[in-house]
Amino acid sequence: MTYLIQQQDMQKTVEQFLLSYGYSAALIRRLRHTEQSILKNGIPVYTTYRLNEGDSLAVTLPEEHGSENIVSVPMDLDIRYEDRDLLVVNKAAGVPIHPSQGNHDNTLANGIAWYLGEKGEAATYRAINRLDRDTTGLLILARHALSACMLSDMVRTHAIRRCYLAAASGLVPPEGVIDAPIARTCDSTIERCVDFERGDSARTHYRTLYYNRDTDCSLVELRLETGRTHQIRVHMKHIGHPLPGDFLYNPDYRLIGRQALHSWQLDFIHPIKKEPLHFEAPLPEDMRRLFGQ
Repeated sequence: MTYLIQQQDMQKTVEQFLLSYGYSAALIRRLRHTEQSILKNGIPVYTTYRLNEGDSLAVTLPEEHGSENIVSVPMDLDIRYEDRDLLVVNKAAGVPIHPSQGNHDNTLANGIAWYLGEKGEAATYRAINRLDRDTTGLLILARHALSACMLSDMVRTHAIRRCYLAAASGLVPPEGVIDAPIARTCDSTIERCVDFERGDSARTHYRTLYYNRDTDCSLVELRLETGRTHQIRVHMKHIGHPLPGDFLYNPDYRLIGRQALHSWQLDFIHPIKKEPLHFEAPLPEDMRRLFGQ
């Protein structure tokens, strides 16, 4: 990464400048301990060096060894966007995003390891937003440490706008806001519930797009103000319209074999290029069938 120092950045230290551009303190510490990683006009400098207008500051991100414990497995990936900083993937149903006990070689991480390996790369796997195993749709992956810390900060500050589509049981009201705190249930490490005493604040905005009388399902657009675990699934159950096929909150598989939830839209500013990005992924076939499509 190369930066031409402008007047407003004069007399900032290298560290102050990098922090203002979204570098995390942890990444700056790694740069300090990597030879030739910070050059001012071609000469190595410390992070305490003060910058002058017209300086050229070049930062080389430390080379990484990749996620070596992730097995490379060929996978049919639907990649919607790719550049040197990030990937946007349309994830299929039944695919966990991270390896875990019982899921060592069937995750998105395995497929990405294979995909990058075919390109001669060995990048560390960094999923920025999380989707449950059976939730389909758009997911952001960072390709290096800088985009990872910048995108993670954007998640924390709600600068990445996510929109979901869900099939919900029954006729859902035209629109509304669900403001109900969510906590872990007392007898499970996985299941969540609405709990107004112990829960963390959670708000979900919803709008009903279509109702199919034959399946008694509503197609609902949902936007999150917060990002609690299972937030949409828990909130829709709370208002009496759970998602069909949800093994935790509504195990009714007559219409669909997994929770009918899809990450439909993503909007955010590219962390490096600072350009607005917009992505959409069409509703998957199993959800379209619920609405006669």
